[in-house]
Amino acid sequence: MDKIYVVYWSQTGNTQAMAEAIGEGNLGMLMVGNVGINRVISNCLTFKDIRTISEMIYQTPGGFAGKDSPLFFSNPTTSQRRLADRVIRGEYYYPATHALWFYAPSTGESCKSTWWDQDLSGRYKSHCFYQPDLNVCTELR
Repeated sequence: MDKIYVVYWSQTGNTQAMAEAIGEGNLGMLMVGNVGINRVISNCLTFKDIRTISEMIYQTPGGFAGKDSPLFFSNPTTSQRRLADRVIRGEYYYPATHALWFYAPSTGESCKSTWWDQDLSGRYKSHCFYQPDLNVCTELR
């Protein structure tokens, strides 16, 4: 199996978040995209009145942490554009299917069973994904 090494320097953590998503490979990037799209369609909890991808990215507080990274301002590759198109067209991947949140625990640390009062839906590589109660966020069912 080929390995990818992502080297970054991060004072704020934003570049780290972008590098981690890239390091998770295509499936990891699709899952992060799933979380973003879920935030746009959910209309619940802290994502009420978020209707566009731009509103989701720049939401304050709680927007996309990577928006301040130099990687965010670089031109996407053809592959990255295709991945984004797939997510926008509605492709979903477990455990991000209904997730609104994700984070990467420290190396060797397990996912917490809840995070911000939301249940763990699962883990993919180094990221833990969390979903709300689907009776609260009915748009995600």
